[in-house]
Amino acid sequence: MPRYPDPELEQHILDAAVRLWARGGEHALTIRALAHEAGTTTPTLYERYHDREAILRAVRIKGRERLFAALRTSNNLTEAARRYLRFAHQNRHAYGMLFDSVAAPPSLHEPWPTFNLFRSLLARRLGGTPREHTRLMLAIWATLHGAAQLINHGKMRGTLRAQMEHSCLDSIEDLVRNEENGSRGKRHSGPPWPKSLILGEGKGPARSRSRPKG
Repeated sequence: MPRYPDPELEQHILDAAVRLWARGGEHALTIRALAHEAGTTTPTLYERYHDREAILRAVRIKGRERLFAALRTSNNLTEAARRYLRFAHQNRHAYGMLFDSVAAPPSLHEPWPTFNLFRSLLARRLGGTPREHTRLMLAIWATLHGAAQLINHGKMRGTLRAQMEHSCLDSIEDLVRNEENGSRGKRHSGPPWPKSLILGEGKGPARSRSRPKG
């Protein structure tokens, strides 16, 4: 009987990449090791991904899609932030991969759907356009990510984890209320936000599904 391609193979490859990363970080994620972990061959893997960076990009994009799906129906910032922390805790290895070299190309020029969702929620509450709240969103992102990483890497459980989560949520609410109560337009530290610095809105390069010839 003829053998048919596994329709789930690409997902198996991405899941295997997350497992390898969890065991040994970037250095553990080699093409040979990935093929073995995914139960396939290196030629088959190369048929789907040009190189290791293409695999990492696919993992990032898939992870961002999953994170966005977990948050997209949030009605307000607090709900979105709570769901964000829950996702980070329940998917800690995949979450960690999302932010490796996040500010370096190509990741810098890829879509950041969750970042943009939070900015839209800020604009709904504070008025203005989402882009006007990019700097505030960076402060919120730093607060969320810092709490998520402390919970995950610190192995926080029970009462301490609950206290960390609520402290994070309260800090985010304080940041937004400070903006809401008249701090907009006041002087911030550092230089003005450059108009050319646009985060999370790029489409990024088209995904390469086959290895180029030559």
